[in-house]
Parts: sequence; structure tokens; C-alpha cells
Amino acid sequence: MDSSQVPPYNKFFGPAFLALKELGGSATVEELDRKAFEIMKLSDDQLAIIHKGNQSKAEYKMAWARTYLKKYGLLTNTERGVWAITTKGSSVEQIDYKAVIETVRATFPKKQKYESIANSQNEQEDSIDSDTTISSPSWETEVLDELLNLSPSGFEKFSQFLLRESGFIEVNVTGKTGDGGIDGNGIIRFAGLVSFPVVFQCKRYSGSVSAEQIRNFRGAMQGRAEKGLVITTGTFTPQAYKEATRDGAPVIDLVDGALLVKKIKELRLGLCVEMVEKVTVNHEWFALTFGNGTSVK
Repeated sequence: MDSSQVPPYNKFFGPAFLALKELGGSATVEELDRKAFEIMKLSDDQLAIIHKGNQSKAEYKMAWARTYLKKYGLLTNTERGVWAITTKGSSVEQIDYKAVIETVRATFPKKQKYESIANSQNEQEDSIDSDTTISSPSWETEVLDELLNLSPSGFEKFSQFLLRESGFIEVNVTGKTGDGGIDGNGIIRFAGLVSFPVVFQCKRYSGSVSAEQIRNFRGAMQGRAEKGLVITTGTFTPQAYKEATRDGAPVIDLVDGALLVKKIKELRLGLCVEMVEKVTVNHEWFALTFGNGTSVK
């Protein structure tokens, strides 16, 4: 399927903004993307088109849309990846697509290089230096490549190690075929007091996990555990997220490639993380708190 079947990046402006409004004014990237894709009624086939690494073409264009709306002053985000509508944005009823693009591009020098995003209108986007995740940083891509290069059993063993490092106990990899998609089981314990069994499934590929696959996994876990976990190096379709939290059915937690590499970094698994300290003096704080040196009589 040609990537041109994914709408141009500017078509994501309105849905992204509307999604944040419907989510109460703030949301994580995952929540925002899922809601926006739902508003746009993107199909599973469109959402399955991969741009790079484990990032889909739709996610990539949504990242550009968030960046443009942020540069225009309608959105803001924290270091933890929570997005919110700004004061300026709260007074906006409808997005002026042309104004956003012209204003943002005018802030950058003409000599700046442009990057094609291969959409149906053959538009191009500025290579904007942003603190948002537009494409996976090289270390994330390298980690995903390492995981994709593992054998199926190797990825199961990695998942077992990851779960143990995350606080699970008695984690076992079944390694059985025809087991309904269950690759292992373990016990998660909270505060050393409450614990319950969990079964998990490992999917080592770059595609998207569908709602049908989540339903099949839930069927296999019945009678074995009340909690399920699916770990993939790829992504999940919006329908898969809905199925995982469907009312009246056991909840299944989903860990996609983006969340997986964040957890790997948090646990320092196979990574050497160097922290560089930078200290900046807040001159205003000194002046407002202790005065600016002018004697007071």
C-alpha cells in the first residue's frame, strides 16, 4: 500500500486540536494520537503503514502537526510528553491551516533545508528543531533494531528479563506452540502485599497488532489469569486499544515499541546513559527575593 493513502500532515491540525479539547485540554501523545485517528476515521491499513523504525506514517505526520501547532502557540508540552492547549489555543474555535503553516515557516531562514514527508499533495516540511518526537532518536532505532534481530525465543527471554526487572516474580516462558498466543506467565506484586497472576504475549515485528489478535489472546487467557500483557516492538491499532479495555472483559495492558524503549532506558538495560549537568543562574529569582542591591532607607 502506497504511503500516499495517509492524509497530508496539515490535515492532522484540526483533528489533533479537537482531540485535545475532547480529552479535557491535555493528553499524552498516545491518548492524543488515538483520539485524533479516531476523529479522522483512519483505517487499520492506513495506520499500519510504517514510516521509520516502529513509527507509523500517521504517527509521524501527527508529530509534525503537533510541532506546527506548538510553534504557532496553540499547544504546549512537558518533558514527560503531556500535551495541553495553551491560553491562546483555548480562545480558538477553528484552525486556520494556511496561517499556521505560513507563520511557522516564516520564523525559519530560507536557507533551511526541507524534508519531504511523502504525502498525497507532495508537500514538504521544515526540518524544525523541536523538543517533540518527530522521528525516533538514533538510540531508540538502534534498540528496536537489536530487538528485531533477536530470534522469537530470544525476544521471549528478553521480555522475561524485562518483567523481572520491572517487579514481576516467578516469570516463566512457556515456549509452547498452539498455546493460543500465550508466551509466558508471572506474578506482579504491589507494595509487597497484593499480587495476582499475569499472562503475556510477545510480538517481535514492526507491524501493527490488530483488535482481532487482542481478542484471540483474551480468549486464550481465560481461566488462566485475570490480567494480560502484550509486548510488541511494533504498534497497536486504535481498535486494538479499544478491545484491550472493552467493558465487561478482562483488561489487557499493551506495550508498544515506543513505550518498550522508554522502559528499557528507565531500567538501563543494555544502555549506557550519560547525564550532563547544566546549571543556569536565575537572576530574576535573586532580585525578586532579596532585592537588586539598591539600599532601602
